[in-house]
Amino acid sequence: MKKTICLLIFLFPFLQSCNHPDERSKHASSKTAAEKLKFSLAQWSFNRELFAGEMTNIDFINTASKMGFEGVEYLNQFFNDKAENFEYLDSLNAAAKSANIKNLLIMIDVDERLGASDIDERNLAVEIHKKWVSAAKYLGCSSVRINAYGDGTPDDIKDACIESISRLAAWSQEEGVQILIENHGGISSKGSWLVDLVKSLQQYEVGILPDFNNWCYARENGEIWGSPCIKTYNRYKGLEELMPYARSLSIKSLDFDDEGNETTMDYPRLIKIIKENKYDGYWGIEFEGNGMPASEGIEKTRALVKKVWNYLDPHYGIKILNYE
Repeated sequence: MKKTICLLIFLFPFLQSCNHPDERSKHASSKTAAEKLKFSLAQWSFNRELFAGEMTNIDFINTASKMGFEGVEYLNQFFNDKAENFEYLDSLNAAAKSANIKNLLIMIDVDERLGASDIDERNLAVEIHKKWVSAAKYLGCSSVRINAYGDGTPDDIKDACIESISRLAAWSQEEGVQILIENHGGISSKGSWLVDLVKSLQQYEVGILPDFNNWCYARENGEIWGSPCIKTYNRYKGLEELMPYARSLSIKSLDFDDEGNETTMDYPRLIKIIKENKYDGYWGIEFEGNGMPASEGIEKTRALVKKVWNYLDPHYGIKILNYE
């Protein structure tokens, strides 16, 4: 029986000197391939500093600029009472303009669930989300991220989400702000379920914000977060399913080895999936680890993305060899 084994071999720089001059020029040009990527910074990366009061939202904007990011992704938890405080929103706009930073999206976390079985809770959830959509529009954001949380069976939650999100998304569409749903806990972290939900909302241009690491879709006691995970979706299968609907990305990282490789997930495999889907939006860097300062984890994450992107270029660094 013949068996094909694919090996990824990283070519060292000294091997490039053996190439024909034309090949060397290809290598030189492809080294900058990753420079074409657009990077944004997710506010959750600095959640410890923000919750502790060591960083303000304006500090976050300025930090993102100093670190060389093009845009920022806000989390409403860090200005939860200011969705309709236009003086405050003006201050964020002014800071972003001064720092030459784009306001890209707001990630919305609220207690009221869009997939609740109680219609009154769903109605309230829609109205609260509308306030944040309006805030996002005021800040010049192109999208918001929502959660598909609810109660009952997966089908019950899906039906309830379709009912409420269709109303929210139809209104948001008129406002020029796109609704994105993230694999973000509960049944929404099951890739096939989330894709089925979004397919039912395509007329409202609802998209997906895939996260590299949120794949636990069932926990003890039915909790969304915190309790032990009992069912996990395959992250690579999940990303493959979500990417055709991706309008943003959460490039999550947790830990790194001494060579700058992420130790908890296969970054080359994940980034290859993104590349194959011809994604051309922003790469939202989101460091969630505890083993190093947030700024260091952020820099390592972005550097790893660039390195892998270049390695996946056909004229640089990686070759796939097939053995019989």
